[in-house]
Amino acid sequence: MNSQPTERPPAGLMVQRDNEVAVTSLLNRTSLHAPTIFPRPHAVHVVVNNVDDIGDWLTSLGGEIKVRPSGDGLEVWTLHTSTPRRADGSSVAVLVSAVLPEGELVFDYIRAAVTR
Repeated sequence: MNSQPTERPPAGLMVQRDNEVAVTSLLNRTSLHAPTIFPRPHAVHVVVNNVDDIGDWLTSLGGEIKVRPSGDGLEVWTLHTSTPRRADGSSVAVLVSAVLPEGELVFDYIRAAVTR
């Protein structure tokens, strides 16, 4: 008799883990900065230290940036991108965010990716 549970984890947790593995694999193959990651079933959130790190992700993977006010004179800049396609044709959505003071100087190529 086996005392190990035979139930599988909920589907959402399996997708979340798969998303984490996909982004971790990407990070192992690149020099992209990702000091903090939060895998979720719908996407992996990456929080970086500054907008230049978002620029590195933008250069590597493309995407578009959305800027939202967060109060107290700050803005959240978020790059919406995804991992490269896997063998099965799927990819994982990646949201790379940094908090900046309003009006902070930003390289033109990064600002050109902003959609409001």
